[in-house]
Amino acid sequence: MTDQMHPLAPNHLPFFIPGPDGSDTLMLVMGIFLVATVLWVGTLYWKLHSLPERMAHRTHKMQFEIVAVLGLISLFTHMHIFWIAGLLLAMIDLPDFTTPLRSIAGSVERIADAAPEGPNLEPPEAETKPVAHPVARAVAKEEASGHA
Repeated sequence: MTDQMHPLAPNHLPFFIPGPDGSDTLMLVMGIFLVATVLWVGTLYWKLHSLPERMAHRTHKMQFEIVAVLGLISLFTHMHIFWIAGLLLAMIDLPDFTTPLRSIAGSVERIADAAPEGPNLEPPEAETKPVAHPVARAVAKEEASGHA
């Protein structure tokens, strides 16, 4: 055998043909590209999947925990309806009923002077007479204390 090349053979091989040493450059490049693409698509999937949770967190929604749980359920069951429900909950402002009700309760307590002081819920004897006017209330307190 001689080391001479065939007269019809080209002087160099294209890059996509493996060399005589067994190194395949195209396969190495495509392997790196495949790993990078899988990581990129996985990151994109995670970001898209956590979109409702991030939306609810950014706007400080009351239903943030519900949206987060719906996202987890969607992730583990692969049922997209939970993701859609979480997205809708993240976009909707639920009305806040507790703040006005607490304000009403506080106002009613102040109006009625019904702040509980301890286990005895009945008012003291001196304050059992209803007094309408603040000046009359001051006079009634002085009479009750004996400084008339």
